[in-house]
Amino acid sequence: MSLSSTSFVKGAAILALTGLAARGIGAIFRIVLAAILGDEGIGLFMYAYPIYSTLLILSTAGIPVAVSKIMAEKIALRDYREALRVFKVAFTILTITGLGITIVLVMGAELFAGLIIRDMQAVYPLLAISPAIFFVTIMAALRGFFQGQQNMVPTAASQMLEQLVRVVFSLILVFLLLPVGLEYAAAGASSGAAAGGLAGLILLTLLYKSRRRDLDALAQKQDSHEPAPVQDIISRLFGLAVPVTIGGLVIPLMSMIDLVIVPRQLQAAGFDLESARALYGQLTGMAGPVVYFPNVVALALSISLVPVISEALTLGNKLMTQNRSAVAIKLTVLFSVPAAVGLYLLAEPITILLFNNAEAGYSLAYLSWSVIPLCLYVTTTGILQGLGKPILPALNMFYGGIVKIILAWFLTAIPALNVGGAAVATVAGLAVAAVLNLLHVARYTGWRGRWRELVLLPVLSVSAMSLVVILVYNLAYRLAAPYLSPGMQNGAATFAAIVAGAAAYGACILLSGSLSREELQMIPFIGARLAALADRFGRHHVS
Repeated sequence: MSLSSTSFVKGAAILALTGLAARGIGAIFRIVLAAILGDEGIGLFMYAYPIYSTLLILSTAGIPVAVSKIMAEKIALRDYREALRVFKVAFTILTITGLGITIVLVMGAELFAGLIIRDMQAVYPLLAISPAIFFVTIMAALRGFFQGQQNMVPTAASQMLEQLVRVVFSLILVFLLLPVGLEYAAAGASSGAAAGGLAGLILLTLLYKSRRRDLDALAQKQDSHEPAPVQDIISRLFGLAVPVTIGGLVIPLMSMIDLVIVPRQLQAAGFDLESARALYGQLTGMAGPVVYFPNVVALALSISLVPVISEALTLGNKLMTQNRSAVAIKLTVLFSVPAAVGLYLLAEPITILLFNNAEAGYSLAYLSWSVIPLCLYVTTTGILQGLGKPILPALNMFYGGIVKIILAWFLTAIPALNVGGAAVATVAGLAVAAVLNLLHVARYTGWRGRWRELVLLPVLSVSAMSLVVILVYNLAYRLAAPYLSPGMQNGAATFAAIVAGAAAYGACILLSGSLSREELQMIPFIGARLAALADRFGRHHVS
């Protein structure tokens, strides 16, 4: 087991654990927000996010990923002076674009609300969220600086602080503004993104100053050479960043597809404006965040993969590239499959537990299957970006987006399906993009998926998990009936089923040989113990 591989997995684990904790805080926030604002208020709150996400990606322009990749290359060659110059140029560009796009959103809020959302009450959430673009854009530049050095701790710490401040600030404003009107309360909730972005930016700035001194010292010791012209740095940055931007835009644009198509087609199916808004809120404000929760692991892998794949490519180590790609895809499959099945089986209990809304379980049951293709797409996108092929994920998601648009338009208008049709369209579109990404990874790295470890063993393990989840939920629900209220009864049964299902799946994966001894030892903190436990039971390792 190589030290670099262990460091890569540990870096991803740090991001994943922090991301899960931040999403957990966000989930609690959504529970409270749903209880306060209701379906319609959540719908208003969610109106701002597709536009915000799209403009944020335009603002960052894929440059943080480019910074991460180029800095990793320069540091692998011990050219610290050039690495710092790359960051300085990128930081200047992002400061300008962040300010410019923020002004665009402020000046165009009414236009966005009228032409795209077709609900003028969305103006207030759009205005409230606009300052976040400036803060988050600069913060993204600083994260790229640290990720290029394969240091994921500053990114993780800033994510946690950003989320904590966002939640506290949002809830305070929601309580203060709700008596004034629902649209103002939704705007208060949206404004938390700006407060969180500012807090994260301050933390990263302090950490940057410390690390910058260390890199300056290393740069002073290296041999002098002719620096690359600034225009060459800008050309390289945008050569990598533009395809990343196009690819990054596609997922928010898919959310925009929902924003444009779903409410309209729901009304075509016979729902009035308020009902359409409520159903849209259930799909995007309740089911959506739950489904994106498992994606934290894939996103952490993707962020970690860009610099390590770039490093391997710079050093000409094809075997390292192939091994790191194989480990990342395998971990993604082993995590995403049980997450999707668990969300499907417990869709209604989860939405009752989190949002006290059984109807949202319908959207979650359909949308849960998007976890697998979404996670695979995100992980393989990180691999392809590290390989210097950022345009391919963009093209693949474009093809997936076409599939989603066609299916969403027709399926959402079917009254019996309604938002379930939009969810099916999302699953299909993501599946197209993920499969195309996998084919390109196989082509450029030589990776070949193994049927036994990627399909057979996970399916067998998740089948055992499903049986445990169903039995434990029903048993716990009955046992808790005499002692707890219906809501607490469902909560206790859901929690018991999740814990039991996770334990059963983990035991099956451990004992079936789905992970080799080397892969088990890569797991931070407990890897050596898991490998020893597997050996004790004499299981056969996947070669």
